[in-house]
Amino acid sequence: MSDTAPVVDCPKKISSAGTEPWGTGNKKLAPNGAPTIGPSNGANVEIREQVGADNIFIFGNTIEQVAAIRAGAYRPREIYEADPRLKSTLDAIRDGLFSPQQPDRYRNIYDALVNHGDHYLLLADYASYVATQHEVDAVFRQPDEWSRRALLNVAGMGVFSSDRTILEYARTIWNTPPAQPA
Repeated sequence: MSDTAPVVDCPKKISSAGTEPWGTGNKKLAPNGAPTIGPSNGANVEIREQVGADNIFIFGNTIEQVAAIRAGAYRPREIYEADPRLKSTLDAIRDGLFSPQQPDRYRNIYDALVNHGDHYLLLADYASYVATQHEVDAVFRQPDEWSRRALLNVAGMGVFSSDRTILEYARTIWNTPPAQPA
């Protein structure tokens, strides 16, 4: 893995698997050809079903793995200590690098992740996220492959059109027939 910044920034809806009840943000971006990077939950599962597993970048623990981590003794400090890049980034946040006029401004972020249990298991998904972002970058450097995946995203997202969604809501939620054209 390279330590360089990402080449491309894909749409992301990042949450631990099982904690996002129904995120639709990526459904708004994928129809424009943007391959999604995200965890295996919510709308990302539906997107993967429509565009194919090769055309979405999934990272992180699965819902089952998250449940196992939560049932066990999760130790985010061990992840922090084991990854020098992650440690230096979190230390910079803790030490006020991004807020020199208020050095303690973001310390609560560090504390929440390292000292207070990392409720959303962000550190548990960190290495997978970094590896997946490198995969995104590698595909982006192949313009034909990137274009192919973008086109398949556009083609596969038709099922999420607002017309279809409203018609389905009218029938199954609102129990009303759609209005007939005048």
